[in-house]
Amino acid sequence: MTGLVELLDRLDRAVASALSPVTTSEGVSRDGWRVLLMLARGGGRSMGEIASHTALPAPTATRVVDRLVAAQLAYRRTDPVDRRRVLVHLAGGGRAVVERVCGRVERRASEALGPAHTPERAQLAELLEALANRPTATQA
Repeated sequence: MTGLVELLDRLDRAVASALSPVTTSEGVSRDGWRVLLMLARGGGRSMGEIASHTALPAPTATRVVDRLVAAQLAYRRTDPVDRRRVLVHLAGGGRAVVERVCGRVERRASEALGPAHTPERAQLAELLEALANRPTATQA
């Protein structure tokens, strides 16, 4: 019987193999993709939020954001509420990358798993959402 840890490891590798060629073709690293996806949820994000969400050390998160800004996929603005803080926002080019990558990966998932709007896919999405929202050992 396959244990949960092994299944999660296999899922991580499957996600990486689905995402990597698509994000690489867009010129975005895996870490850059995670930042873009976070920014696509809306609103500006502080570097602390980005580092925490991506589980990257702050200096690495800064380099990732620097690359996204240089590629005009994201931009920095002073926080209008707290002028001491700088927030990172998704630029139009970044939104286009997110839409293209999501579209291509969704098509691949549909080929592998069947139509997106089935009870099975809804159940899978619900289980994955529950797993993703569970507190980790470091959060508990």
